[in-house]
Amino acid sequence: MFIRRELAHDVEAIRAVTAAAFRGLPYSAPPVEPGGDPGEATLVSWLRADGSWIPELSLVAIEDDAVVGHVLATRARVGTGPALALGPVSVLPHRQRNGVGSAMLHAVLGAADALGEPLVALLGNPDYYHRFGFVAAERYGIDPPDPAWGRNFQVRTLTRYAGQSGRFHYPEPFDPKRFG
Repeated sequence: MFIRRELAHDVEAIRAVTAAAFRGLPYSAPPVEPGGDPGEATLVSWLRADGSWIPELSLVAIEDDAVVGHVLATRARVGTGPALALGPVSVLPHRQRNGVGSAMLHAVLGAADALGEPLVALLGNPDYYHRFGFVAAERYGIDPPDPAWGRNFQVRTLTRYAGQSGRFHYPEPFDPKRFG
């Protein structure tokens, strides 16, 4: 497996991987169009067109010249300070639980740290993400956009973290009102 930056010719493969990874999951975002792909597949294209896009933090996992996974971090903020929003993280169903997601997470966190970013936030299962250093955001005084998220809203501080706290703000494409 090789992890590299997304290239222009990867766009359709990334959409297919993301749709396959989230199709049928109970927590998946609703399709934007009735009967369409899960909302996460559309979210990636919305983020790609948004000012929050950071090309160096859109990574694909390649096996046998095919995209089998994708991870993305985009510009967000804590209060008025910089932060990153992680996700979606997508792996083809037949490659899940084989280390692809873990390798991509390590790669994107390392790339974010190398770019001098202070922290990364996500909404996800704490039992999974704790192995990558994510902890409940409240531990750092960072409030989720929705208080009901509780401990599922997590942050991973990086080398440049300097105590930022306050409300976390996702990029506009994450706004739930955009989904069906």
